[in-house]
Amino acid sequence: MISENPVHDAMIAAALAAGKAILSHYSQEATEARLKVDSSPVTAADEAAEAEIIKILSTHVPSIPIISEEQASAGTIPPESERFFLVDPLDGTKEFISRNGEFTVNIALVNGVEAVAGVVYAPALSRIFFGAIGKGAWEANVTQDKDLIWRSIQAREIPDEGLVAVASRSHAGAETDAYLKLFNVLNRVSAGSSLKFCLIAAGEADIYPRLGRTMEWDTAAGHALLSAAGGCVRTLDGIDLTYGKRNQVSDSAFANPHFIAFASSDLVSFKHKTASAVA
Repeated sequence: MISENPVHDAMIAAALAAGKAILSHYSQEATEARLKVDSSPVTAADEAAEAEIIKILSTHVPSIPIISEEQASAGTIPPESERFFLVDPLDGTKEFISRNGEFTVNIALVNGVEAVAGVVYAPALSRIFFGAIGKGAWEANVTQDKDLIWRSIQAREIPDEGLVAVASRSHAGAETDAYLKLFNVLNRVSAGSSLKFCLIAAGEADIYPRLGRTMEWDTAAGHALLSAAGGCVRTLDGIDLTYGKRNQVSDSAFANPHFIAFASSDLVSFKHKTASAVA
C-alpha cells in the first residue's frame, strides 16, 4: 500500500472489493435498473458494491460512521460526527447501464467540513486513484492477482496554449458552454462520473465546471484527490466546496451548490465577471 494509515488502506480495499462486485454484474448481458424517489437509476450492482464497502469499512474502522448514497436514499443516515465517510458505491449508473466504462467507486474521508482523503476506482478502465491532503496523490493500474504499483500524480500548471476542459457526459448543457467561454479553452472532452476530477488530478485536463445538481457523495472523493494533487474545487462564489451539509434552507441535505474544479489556484484568480449570470 502507499500508506501506513489503516483508514486509507481500508478505503482502498473497500473500493477494490466494490469494483469486483460491480464487474460481476457488468459482465452480464442485461442490466435492470429501477428509479429511486429522486428519479435517478439504481441497479443490483450499486447495492452489491455498497454492501462490500460497508462490510469492509465497518470491520476495519468501525469508529467512523458511513454516509452512503443508497442507504441515505432509503433514509438511513448516521448521527452527525466530526469525522465520517462519504460513499458513492457506483457513481455513473447511467454510464454503467450504457456500457461505456466511465463509472467509478467513490469513497471519501471527511474531517469537519473538508474532504481530506479519497479513493476513486474505475473498474472497467482498471484505473484507481488515491489522494490524501498533505500526503499526495497517486494512480495505479489494477491487474488481476497482482499488487498495485502506485505512481505519483499532480495537477498541472496552466498551459500557455490553452486549457483542456472536461465536462459531464450526461449533464453538460448551455450553461456549461457559456461558462467555459470565459476561459481560453483549447480542447474539450467529455467524461462520466468522478473521472472528471481524476483527469484534472492526473494532469490530463485543467477545468471542470458543474453547473447542475450533485450530491456530496458524488464529489467528495474526487475533491479530496484533486486537492491532494494540487488543485481545488470552489463554488461560484469562490468558496471551497464543503461537506456534511445536513440542514440546508434552500436545498435537501447533502446537496451541493454549483462548483468548478480547477487544476491550479491560479485559475481561480481569474475573476469570472459573468459567472453568476450563467449559473
